[in-house]
Amino acid sequence: MEPRDRIRCAVYARKSSEEGLSQSFNSLHAQREYCEAYIKSQGGEGWTVVRQRYEDGGFSGASMARPGLERLLADIDAKLIDAVVVYKVDRLTRSLADFARILERLDKQGTAFVSVTQAFNTNTSMGRLTLNVLLSFAQTPSSGS
Repeated sequence: MEPRDRIRCAVYARKSSEEGLSQSFNSLHAQREYCEAYIKSQGGEGWTVVRQRYEDGGFSGASMARPGLERLLADIDAKLIDAVVVYKVDRLTRSLADFARILERLDKQGTAFVSVTQAFNTNTSMGRLTLNVLLSFAQTPSSGS
């Protein structure tokens, strides 16, 4: 059996309100644990978790101005990450237009996007099809423009 290439996976977690963030275990921890367990389940495929944490507690998903997201995107551009893993798509962004821009950036760098609770993985043919459908809707002009 041939050894697989290592796939460096970054977990991104976000919680819009600061409520409960001071607790020893909170929503950010839960998201991260869920994603890390998923990555571990893919260990046979070479998936490993990067040490850097990409988290935004108390930040809305409606804005791209988030320190954790900005660090994540910079590390993707630096080719330090092979896959971004989130609990749910809306943890990354709540804007379809922003989502399309992020996915285009990931695609340009050859970085996969995985939502563990929504069976969305751009490394699979079904994930690519889903991505293309989402992007085609995102590119359709809104009636107000």
